[in-house]
Amino acid sequence: MALPTPTPTSYALVTGASQGIGEAIARRLGALGHNVLLVARREDVLKRIAGEIAADHGVDARVFAADLSTEADVTALIEEMSRTHVHILVNSAGIASFGAFIEQDWDYEVNQFNLNATAVFRLTKAAIDQMVPRGEGAICNVGSVAGNVPIPNNATYVFTKAGVNAFTEALHYELKKKGVGVTLLAPGPVREAVIPDEEKSIVDRVVPDFLWTTYDSCAEDTLDALAANRRRVVPGPLSKAMDFLSTYAPHGLLAPIMGKFYARMG
Repeated sequence: MALPTPTPTSYALVTGASQGIGEAIARRLGALGHNVLLVARREDVLKRIAGEIAADHGVDARVFAADLSTEADVTALIEEMSRTHVHILVNSAGIASFGAFIEQDWDYEVNQFNLNATAVFRLTKAAIDQMVPRGEGAICNVGSVAGNVPIPNNATYVFTKAGVNAFTEALHYELKKKGVGVTLLAPGPVREAVIPDEEKSIVDRVVPDFLWTTYDSCAEDTLDALAANRRRVVPGPLSKAMDFLSTYAPHGLLAPIMGKFYARMG
């Protein structure tokens, strides 16, 4: 199953398109000839990226500024989707928190759950509702290798990503014979190709550069997997190692070790 063919009236909708994985995927979709509908909170940033995609590739690039942690903005986006031929959906928007769950800001935790899980749930349903009758479409939901294992001091994030992981893989099997491809992107750490020394975190300094997944290589691997209708893609050597460990290592041993590391991040 290939990606849907670009047409003058169809759009690839990408959330979290103002930075990181979402931006990289949006730019690659534009390069493949797809019109794009970019979604994030920062309208000024979206307009700049949309302008660059349109100028570079001659496609239509629209923006929809929205805070997808709010019910009202998700509803507004779903209404926009109902007026748009969405043949590709990439749910990339997400946030995380670190530290003991009981000590976190409750409003932030609720927003994190709503953005990482509820918005993905609702937008996926809205896309499926128009894709299945057409017998064509592709959906990529961004989960995480962190969703494979209970991680203390990252509880809300792993709660949401475990749900996205399982939800997306279940839909892969449900929809594969209906012409709609569904792929889970489950990355580990992803970053820019070059990080200035003064901006490097502890992890950046410890992990060799060749092990990292860059946003651009992640986007390339993701779209290749989506075109092949693969169930799950884990890009890059570091992510693959984390995926293997979090899948097969005893959680009773792994979780406390990871929890100590995440406590330091908090």
